[in-house]
Amino acid sequence: MNIGLDIMGGDYAPQAAIEGVATFFSSNTDDSIRLTLVGIKAEAAPYMPLLDPYKDKFNFVEADSVIGMDEHPTKALKDKPHSSISIGFGLLQQQKIDAFISAGNTGAMLVGAMYSVKALPGVLRPTIASPMPCQDGMINLLLDVGANADCKPEHLEQFAVLGSLYMEHVMGIPQPKVGLLNIGEEEGKGNILAQAAYTLMKNNSSLNFVGNVEGRDIMTGRQNIVVCEGFTGNVILKLAESFYDIMRNDLQGKLTPFVKMLNYEQYGGIPILGINAPVIIGHGISNATVFSEMINVSKRVINTRFIDVIRNHFASIQPVV
Repeated sequence: MNIGLDIMGGDYAPQAAIEGVATFFSSNTDDSIRLTLVGIKAEAAPYMPLLDPYKDKFNFVEADSVIGMDEHPTKALKDKPHSSISIGFGLLQQQKIDAFISAGNTGAMLVGAMYSVKALPGVLRPTIASPMPCQDGMINLLLDVGANADCKPEHLEQFAVLGSLYMEHVMGIPQPKVGLLNIGEEEGKGNILAQAAYTLMKNNSSLNFVGNVEGRDIMTGRQNIVVCEGFTGNVILKLAESFYDIMRNDLQGKLTPFVKMLNYEQYGGIPILGINAPVIIGHGISNATVFSEMINVSKRVINTRFIDVIRNHFASIQPVV
């Protein structure tokens, strides 16, 4: 297993990424995992001694530039073919790595995934999902959280399917319950998008659909998956992150177990669901702990052969010509 990591992505690059690699190797006992680090050698050099004990477990591929957080994704990928993200996707496309991780420009990661490894057959729009903690100590999956700001009903239906497959096969939750985010629980509630999506999910026999859920239900155990378009999902995600930061500062670190679960650091990156290879997107402010966990997320996705799970599911529902 070879996992590619863009060490130039994120606000604290490359230090945080390299420290995260050291953290992962120090706690990982699986000798079959190898990492391919992609970055600018001169900038990485001051931190590379941290990896001296693990020289036989990684290789380094040099890049000459970085796609900035404020750059236009498509233009940047075209203008910077030797950037760390561009090189990473090239390696993934050539199957020289089995997964690719970056905490860099999210838009570039999405566009790069679509243009290199592409969406799986039958998937209308790949989606990004994020874990959300529940009061019972379990995790909900919220999707979409930013990849698709505008959606059609059939997109939300597919997000529900992709989220269900992820929760069942990667997270080990059989028959995960799906809720559609709405302004009321009744079937007729919401805008045209929500009403039409409700009908599609209700009639999809592959989903364990429990109906509409409201904002107050997101962190309960009523459902395992909350589906919405990316505009709303991203607002919810950022609100949860800000709540954690506020509580951490106000309570000076004396947090309740539930508030601690809002800490994004323990979940690692967000997978793009619906593409031909594992791609994990990290938060821009990812630290060493997050990078280490992103590698673990990639490891789980690879070991469960999750891409094949999605491919087989959509192949089974395609009409025979």
